[in-house]
Amino acid sequence: MIENILVEQIPDKEKIDKLLELDCNLYTNLGSDSTKTEKQEVKRMSRKIYKAIQGINEPIGKSLIQAMDK
Repeated sequence: MIENILVEQIPDKEKIDKLLELDCNLYTNLGSDSTKTEKQEVKRMSRKIYKAIQGINEPIGKSLIQAMDK
């Protein structure tokens, strides 16, 4: 998923928007009945998404990762 977005021939802003939309969908699909393992997997995927964003725009990616670590 992430790799597919990164190789698309679209502007960087659109890539970042699509990656953030993917991240949003991951968290939206979590519920109160989600297991601890499912929550950890979403957090792990979110970090991968933020690292991909950092590769496109370092300041934005860094700030997302820092916010996640707080």
